[in-house]
Amino acid sequence: MRILSLLHRWIGAIGGLLLAVLGLTGTLLVWRNQLTFVAHAGDTVRPDPVSLARAVDAVSQASPPIDRITFAGDGLGVHQLLFADGSGAYVSQAGETVERWSSSWQRPELWVFDLHHHLLIGDAGETMTGVAGLTGLFFVITGVVLWWRMHSRFRLRLWPASMKPGAVVHHHRDMGVVTAPLLLVSLVTGVLMVFPALGGPLLAETRTHPPKVDSVRVTPSTHDLKPLFTAAAAMFPGAELRRLQMPRKPGTPVVLRLRQSFEWTPNGRTFVYADPATLTILAHDDPATRGNAASIREKLYPVHAAKTGGIAWKLAMTASGIVLTLLGSLAVYGFWRTKWNIGQSKRRKRKRS
Repeated sequence: MRILSLLHRWIGAIGGLLLAVLGLTGTLLVWRNQLTFVAHAGDTVRPDPVSLARAVDAVSQASPPIDRITFAGDGLGVHQLLFADGSGAYVSQAGETVERWSSSWQRPELWVFDLHHHLLIGDAGETMTGVAGLTGLFFVITGVVLWWRMHSRFRLRLWPASMKPGAVVHHHRDMGVVTAPLLLVSLVTGVLMVFPALGGPLLAETRTHPPKVDSVRVTPSTHDLKPLFTAAAAMFPGAELRRLQMPRKPGTPVVLRLRQSFEWTPNGRTFVYADPATLTILAHDDPATRGNAASIREKLYPVHAAKTGGIAWKLAMTASGIVLTLLGSLAVYGFWRTKWNIGQSKRRKRKRS
């Protein structure tokens, strides 16, 4: 038990701040759409194919070329455009550009998202967040085990009684055990999104690969997307059109992403592939045909990010993020404050001797 306690304390002292950053940014991202302050963000969403095709047509001649468009929905009443050079824009449903940025640093909701998912350093950062999630699971499990020895001293407080190391430790221990179920949900879903192989057969889904096309065109003929949007909507009745992905290199199709009623993910995982030159539908990928593994995997993100479950689950994941922030930051503070106090005491003893 002593070794377990030492591991818990030392690893927490080193990795606690990273977990605190993930907790704080995750809390903000739960309310991302509400914190996206741009004109027309609160407009009523008009998801019909004709309106969406008209909006795309209004911005199709933009420079640099459009990489992808995420359509208004999920509580945000503007379309989000990303351009081939990494810049972006928010566009109203009428096709009016209401905000433009050349770097994600100019939009708080974008760099907070990148910090939470990639630590601002790309794929390596995503792997680090996955490792941090595994470390967090170790903390939760070992923390519950270590708490049992002192369970008779349980006192639930929202904040430590004082900032002395002992009080911080008591708060850390009791707050951690109370919120352990929520923390487990947050951490497990986050880890499995980064490392789906850890889910084994439970998450071993198979997906249709995008078809190759003969056309060398990279920029699609976007003069009239209404037939493509209408055909996709007819193929999946009742589905929402969520995102249009332009081809990034010759031989790749236009990708239209939809969300069917049974899907929890805000942007859906239903794909329609079209020829860039003619916008003729070449193939589609329907999650209803992918089996249980795909169904489970599809739900990881919406549960993790509180994109399902309404306001109650948003508040639950907000609480989880705030607690993770407190546990991580105060663990670092309490540990190194104790070490500092011990060091000061030893120095005083040496001076007296």
